[in-house]
Amino acid sequence: MSERAAPFFCPYCGDEDLRPSEAGHGAWECHGCRRAFQLKFLGLLSPTAPAPTATSSNAAIMTAPNSTATDGGSSGDQRDD
Repeated sequence: MSERAAPFFCPYCGDEDLRPSEAGHGAWECHGCRRAFQLKFLGLLSPTAPAPTATSSNAAIMTAPNSTATDGGSSGDQRDD
């Protein structure tokens, strides 16, 4: 079998300026947002395993990887209606 496929874009910013990192196997550097990340194959799912569902914490991570899970993103400008 040939080499593993390389990622086409950064999972954080979407930039395509990726280069292999010296940090180890599967490590990549994005020169657009200056982040380093590592890809790892975890394994195959069993055919009877249910499909994963997005929870509220996973949905926040998937839509905004740079945000932190704090108080829901409020900045003190909430109104009591």
